[in-house]
Amino acid sequence: TVTAKCKIVNKMKTTKAIILLLTIINLSCVYPDYSYQIPEQREDGLDVATLAEVGLENQPIFDAIRRIKGGKYGETHSILIFKNNKLVLEEYFKGHTYKWDAPGHYGENVTWDKDMPHCIHSDTKSITSLCIGIAIDKGFIKSVQQSIFDYLPDYQHLNKNNKEYVTIEHLLTMTSGFHWEEWGVSLASIENDQIGIWFWEDGPINYVLNRELVAVPGTRFNYSGGDIQILVEILKNATGMTLDEFSKKYLFEPLGITLFDWWLRFPNGGDIQGAGGLKITPRDMVKIGAMMLNKGVWNGNRIVSERWVEKCMTSYPVNSGIKIPGEDLGKVGYSYTWWTKDFSPRNDNLNMFFAVGWGGQKIFILPELDMVITFTGANYNSKVKQNSILEKYILTALK
Repeated sequence: TVTAKCKIVNKMKTTKAIILLLTIINLSCVYPDYSYQIPEQREDGLDVATLAEVGLENQPIFDAIRRIKGGKYGETHSILIFKNNKLVLEEYFKGHTYKWDAPGHYGENVTWDKDMPHCIHSDTKSITSLCIGIAIDKGFIKSVQQSIFDYLPDYQHLNKNNKEYVTIEHLLTMTSGFHWEEWGVSLASIENDQIGIWFWEDGPINYVLNRELVAVPGTRFNYSGGDIQILVEILKNATGMTLDEFSKKYLFEPLGITLFDWWLRFPNGGDIQGAGGLKITPRDMVKIGAMMLNKGVWNGNRIVSERWVEKCMTSYPVNSGIKIPGEDLGKVGYSYTWWTKDFSPRNDNLNMFFAVGWGGQKIFILPELDMVITFTGANYNSKVKQNSILEKYILTALK
C-alpha cells in the first residue's frame, strides 16, 4: 500500500541520517579538528585567495587536512594548493628532518613552517633539467641532440664502445643505455649505484661513464641518478658555472627564491649531487610549478622557453607504463625528467606532469585545471599515497 511504502521510505531516510551522523561523530573522534586560514600574503610574488574564490569547496579539503593531521597518510610535512594564479591552501605539520644514517632516515622532530627549506630528494632532478633548458635557451648548449662528449673534455678517454652515441636528450629522458641499478637494489646496499657512486675514488663522472652500455641509447628507460650527474658536469663545462651558481643566477633569483641549499656534495672536490641534493621551501616549490604551469613565465618574465616546458609535459616515446616504487600513482610516463600521467577522475580527461622525490616530495601540475599542488613528507619506508589525496579530496572539491 501507499502507506506501507511511505513507512519504508521514511525508515530508509532515518537509517541514512543515522549512518551519516555516526560517520561525522566517528570522524570527529578519530581525526583532529581543523580551522582553515587563508595563506599569508607575502612579498614573494605569490598572490593569495580563499578556496571558495577559486571554485574549491571547503569540506573535501578540510577532510583531507584532518586525515593528514591524524596520520592517515603517514608523515606528511606540508600541502599547498595554487589555483587560478592564487595560493589558496598552505598547511604544515609536525615531522622529522631527513637524516640518512638514522633509523627510518628520521632526524630531528620539528614543526614545519613556510620558512623552513625541505630536502626535496629527486624533485632535484627536475630542477637540474630546467637549468639545462635555460642553458640551451641562452646558447650555452647548442642542442639536446649533441653527444655528451661534446661537453666532457676531461673524459674523452672514456669515449669508446659506442658511448659517443649517448646524447643530452638521452640523459634527460633516462634512456642513456648505461648499466645502472637503482630501483632494483636496496638503498642500504653499496650494490645500488646511487650509493656506490659515493665510494668511487675517481669521482662521480668517472663512475657513470665507466658503466657498460647495455641498451641502444634512446630505446629503453632505466631510472638513473647517474644520467643526471653527467648533466651537472655538462652544464658546468658549457657555462663555466657550477650548478649552484647557474641555478641561482638564471632560475632562483628570477623567481625570487632566496632560501635554497645545494647541500649534498661528493667528496672529490665538492661536486654537487644533482639528482637529489637540493633543499627549498614548499612555497618555492609552488613557484617552480606555477612557472611551468604558465609555460615558462613567472610574473610576466620568461624563465625558460615554452618549447622546453612542452618537452617536460610530453612523455618520451619509449617511456610509458612505468610504475614508481613506493608510490600510488599507477602507470606513468617520463619526459625531460618530469613524470607524466593522463587520467579521468571525473569522466574528464586530465593531463598531469609532475616532479617526484623520495618520501613524498611532489610538484603536481594540472594545466586543464590551472592548478599546482605541492607536498613534502618523510614516508621513506612506507607507501606514499598523495595521488589518493589528489583524487579523493582535492579534485572532489572542484565545483
